[in-house]
Amino acid sequence: MIAPSLLSADFARLADESQRVTGADWLHFDVMDAHFVPNLTFGLPVMQAVQAVSPVPLDCHLMIENPHRWAPGYAEAGARNVTIHAEACDDPAAVARDIRAAGALAGLALKPGTPLEQYLDVLPGFDTLLVMTVEPGFGGQEFIAEVLPKVSRARELVEAGHLTLFIEVDGGINADTIEAAAEAGADVFVAGSAVYGADDPGKAIAALRAQAAAAMPG
Repeated sequence: MIAPSLLSADFARLADESQRVTGADWLHFDVMDAHFVPNLTFGLPVMQAVQAVSPVPLDCHLMIENPHRWAPGYAEAGARNVTIHAEACDDPAAVARDIRAAGALAGLALKPGTPLEQYLDVLPGFDTLLVMTVEPGFGGQEFIAEVLPKVSRARELVEAGHLTLFIEVDGGINADTIEAAAEAGADVFVAGSAVYGADDPGKAIAALRAQAAAAMPG
């Protein structure tokens, strides 16, 4: 699954930009609060406006403090998937329950330095594991290959039947890095400039999807 990131789109034309990626599976929507991460992006009103016109389901990634206060609102507004950061909350399982109760899939995001093992006990309550392949906060960063063993470990647990999860990677995903991420076991790929920076975003999505499918194990 390919999830183009609106962080790389033209902010003055978000409605049009959502229409340019109709071939995508999810549309990745980065919410940053200038507290949990040093950048400030969109919030719920902008998400609701994009949700109303987007042909693609929204994948909301909340890089914010106090996600228990805000996450259910994104689910209620119609997001397909709402992801919170493990590092930002005391009780991720409770937030996941609230997100699911509000009608969305629940995702748990881990920064590059956050170990997967710490959260294995709560992951059965989630639908998506988002492994950050850059430090969260800004688009256009270099892919951190050192986090891929985290992806591989999660894939092992899914294959063994211990978890049922989408395994999503976010950060520096492009034609040069998507195959390594797919080989490691990721199945949802957030791509920013690789899609929105292309002359034909639709072709870029199709090409990335084909690359990932060819590289996936099995």
